[in-house]
Amino acid sequence: MVDLALLVACKMINKTEMKLGKYSFGIGDRFAKQGEHQLAAFERIAADGIDVTPVWNKSFREHQTVGSVPKSVRQEADESTANRNWSGNYLVDADHINLENVDDFIPYSDFFTIDVAKFIDQPTADQEIKAFLDFLNPHLKDLKIEGITEDLSFTEAELSAMSQHFLKATHEAGAIYRHILKHKEGDIFFTEVSIDEVENPQTPKELFFILAALAYHKVPVDTIAPKFTGRFNKGVDYEGDLKQFEKEFDQDLSVITHCVKVFGFDANLKLSVHTGSDKFSLYPIIGKLIRKHNAGLHLKTAGTTWLEELIGLAESDGDALALAKEIYKTALNRYDELTGPYSTVINIDKAELPGEADISDWSATQFTDALRHDQQNKNYNPHMRQLLHTAYKVAAEKDKHFTEQLEENDEVIGRNVTDNIYKRHLKPLFS
Repeated sequence: MVDLALLVACKMINKTEMKLGKYSFGIGDRFAKQGEHQLAAFERIAADGIDVTPVWNKSFREHQTVGSVPKSVRQEADESTANRNWSGNYLVDADHINLENVDDFIPYSDFFTIDVAKFIDQPTADQEIKAFLDFLNPHLKDLKIEGITEDLSFTEAELSAMSQHFLKATHEAGAIYRHILKHKEGDIFFTEVSIDEVENPQTPKELFFILAALAYHKVPVDTIAPKFTGRFNKGVDYEGDLKQFEKEFDQDLSVITHCVKVFGFDANLKLSVHTGSDKFSLYPIIGKLIRKHNAGLHLKTAGTTWLEELIGLAESDGDALALAKEIYKTALNRYDELTGPYSTVINIDKAELPGEADISDWSATQFTDALRHDQQNKNYNPHMRQLLHTAYKVAAEKDKHFTEQLEENDEVIGRNVTDNIYKRHLKPLFS
C-alpha cells in the first residue's frame, strides 16, 4: 500500500501554484450566470485583508435537474476569474460524487467531494476489520487529545460496532480517490470526504476512527465533512442546540489537529460545513473556534445564489416579478415532486405557505420581504424560502425566458448576489 505521507508530499508539489487556502467557500450557481457577481464578494473580503478561496460546486443531481454538464462549471469559473482579473486561487468542486458518476467530472474539477453515505453500515469482511484494527491499535494506547476531557478509551464492542458502521464507507472513499488519481495524470486536486448525511453526529472517538480509517485506506483528505447536531436545512438558519454544536465543533477541531500529527495528513486538513448557507446563528461560534484553534474552514453553499436571483427578479418588478410569482405558484402545485429529494434538509409547514391568490396581489416589496433571509423583517417567510430553494427545476423549464430575464435584470440581481455572499456570509464568518 502507498504511504499516506508520500501521497501528501506528492499532492504538495504544485500547491504553490494552486491552493485550497486556509479558508475556502463553496458557491453553487444553478444557472451559471452569477460567477462574476459571486467573485466580487471575494474581492471585497480580500480588500478587508482576508483571503478566501472560492470553490464553484455543482452536484450530479443539480446538473441533471437543469440540463447542464460538468464542463460548464469549469467554463464559468475560468471566464469569471479572467473577466475580473482575479489573481487568487479558485477551484471547481465535483460535489457529492461516487464511482457511478465521477468520470464526467474528472477532466474539469480540481476538488472532489466524495460522498460515501450509502456505504455506511454495509458489511465489511472479518479479515479487513482485523487488518485495520492491527493498524489502529498502536494509536489507541493511552489515547489523549488536547482539548478533550472525555474518556477516549475504546471497548472491543465499540471497535466492532464502528468497524461495521464505517469501514466499508472509508474503503469506498479510497477506491474513489484512487480512481480519480489514476485519471488526473499527475494534476493537483483536493479531496473532501462527506460523512454528514447520516442520522447521528459523530462523537470525537468516531471522528478519530473515521480519520484513522481514511489514513489506513490511503486517502490524503484535505477537508472532512462530519455530521453535527441539529438541522441544517436548505437556505435557512440552523435549528438546534447552539451550545451542543459549539462543543462538537470544538472537539472536532481538536481531533483533526491530533490526526494530522499521528497519521500524517496535510497540515491544512480542515472541517467542512455542508448546507452551511444562511446558518447565521452558527457563524459567531464557528468564527470564534477557528480562531481559537488557528484552524481553517470550508463552508459549502448551494441554492443561496439561485434565491438571490429570484429576489433580484422580484425587485425588478414588471415582467420579472411576474416570472418570480409564476415560479412560486408552479412550485406550490408541484410541492411533493420538488421537495421530495430534499426531504431530510427542509422543514416546511405547508400551512405557512402563501396561496396563489395571495401571491398574485403582492407587490415587489412584499415578495422580496418574504423571500429575503432577514430575520428582523416580520414578513420574512422561511417556509416559502425553503420551497423556492427546491424550485430551480421550474426555472430551468422556463429555458430562454428565465435566462433572458436574468440577463435583462443583471445589475439588480448581481447586487443581491454579491451582498448576500459578502455581507451575510464571508464577513460574519471570517472578520
